[in-house]
Amino acid sequence: MVGDYLFGGIVASILGFLLLVGLRGRRRATVAGAAAAEAADGKEECCSKIATDGGTDVVVVGAGVAGSALAYILGKDGRRVHIIERDLTEPDRIVGELLQPGGYLKLIELGLEDCVEEIDAQKVLGYALFKDGRNTKVSYPLEKFHSDVAGRSFHNGRFIQRMREKVASLPNVHLEQGTVTSLIEENGAVKGVLYKTKAGEELKAYAPLTIVCDGCFSNLRRSLCSPKVDVPSCFVGLVLENCQLPYANHGHVILADPSPILFYPISSTEVRCLVDVPGQKVPSIASGEMTNYLKTVVAPQVPPELQESFIAAIDKGNIRTMPNRSMPAAPHPTPGALLMGDAFNMRHPLTGGGMTVALSDIVVLHNLLKPLRNLHDASALCKYLESFYTLRKPVASTINTLAGALYKVFSASPDQVRNEMREACFDYLSLGGVFSNGPISLLSGLNPRPLSLVAHFFAVAIYGVGRLLLPFPSPKRLWIGVRLISGASGIIFPIIKAEGVRQMFFPATVPAYYRAPPVN
Repeated sequence: MVGDYLFGGIVASILGFLLLVGLRGRRRATVAGAAAAEAADGKEECCSKIATDGGTDVVVVGAGVAGSALAYILGKDGRRVHIIERDLTEPDRIVGELLQPGGYLKLIELGLEDCVEEIDAQKVLGYALFKDGRNTKVSYPLEKFHSDVAGRSFHNGRFIQRMREKVASLPNVHLEQGTVTSLIEENGAVKGVLYKTKAGEELKAYAPLTIVCDGCFSNLRRSLCSPKVDVPSCFVGLVLENCQLPYANHGHVILADPSPILFYPISSTEVRCLVDVPGQKVPSIASGEMTNYLKTVVAPQVPPELQESFIAAIDKGNIRTMPNRSMPAAPHPTPGALLMGDAFNMRHPLTGGGMTVALSDIVVLHNLLKPLRNLHDASALCKYLESFYTLRKPVASTINTLAGALYKVFSASPDQVRNEMREACFDYLSLGGVFSNGPISLLSGLNPRPLSLVAHFFAVAIYGVGRLLLPFPSPKRLWIGVRLISGASGIIFPIIKAEGVRQMFFPATVPAYYRAPPVN
């Protein structure tokens, strides 16, 4: 017992030191944010001066979560926006259904919080973790926020349609159904897009700035970034009807074999289940192989309270699948164009962070564009917007890194060291206090501090080593402890490298961090 308290004190000391370093970095970021906010003062006056020269200011490709939110906030600023979406009917997806509290705060900043109303959205207050018959609840630290601030889960299509309605209500935003086939480039700069209307007519849309938000299947990203798409697993989606989750208003994560199973409410009568299947190939639905897999391999690992509804959902037959993609942001700064949303950056959807990153990116971009009266100097604008890639890093890199690392830690493995890490993570979160509040703050987007993430990740590893060595160490346990630290490093450091060490931890050393708005 004394050893446990002593070890807890050591871990707390490590956290304190690293968090102090993180706070200093945060202060530097606040200075840059304050500069952007100062430039944005007098916004009403700015709005009245933006639309002065006819035509379109911004073309937005895609009216999903990112495209709709971006078009709306730019339209509210008085900019003339032409947003082109391939299909304006209600989407039917099995992801993009959980918005973290940090994402909800960004939704408020964008004036879109009413989009989660009237769609039977459910409040999400945290997560429940299940492993080998044990469970623990980890709640979001929301004490300092208004009572309405929480996560939200919903039908993705209903949420997007509400956002599109808001966009279409603005007189200076033109929402059109059409398929963008290519970017229009002249002298190394993007001038607009070539697209086909719903009727099949081929048209061109010109604007000084084109923002591509056409999702994970983007056919335009190759000319604007270096896409390195990885598909570590696939989700198998089901909807459970009229069942009660063990913990109301919480997402449920089952640390199953071979990989996690998720449950969360998407309406007052429906619960989404996502079964992760490692690799790029899933059992065949048509041949019945999938049904057999779900009933024989997955169902026995589902909490008893949900098993009956889980089997009923399988028998109903509405089984959906989709690949889980991850792609680090690797932009090619291009005059006249910018990538956003899943077209730009993706992470494993286990942690439900995609919409939070996208909405945070839009807030950053909006603050950068706010002081600009016009966008016609493509070269100067491109150079100025390079700061976007650094300013977005605290939120994006924290959520991206955590998603990739947690997926690897939560997945079963034949390697004893990986299983020790998995067990240590579950027990660490079960300790409560700073041990659960810290990680859940990172996951929720409420505390976007990369150093805090690294501190907690290695605190889990050290906690795992301590469990092995106490009360009596042995050579075998000591060797496993060494391998555990090495294994933890092997999980997180490649993800950090892909995110960019300098931008992630030392953004103030990046010259673009200090870019001033171009003189109009």
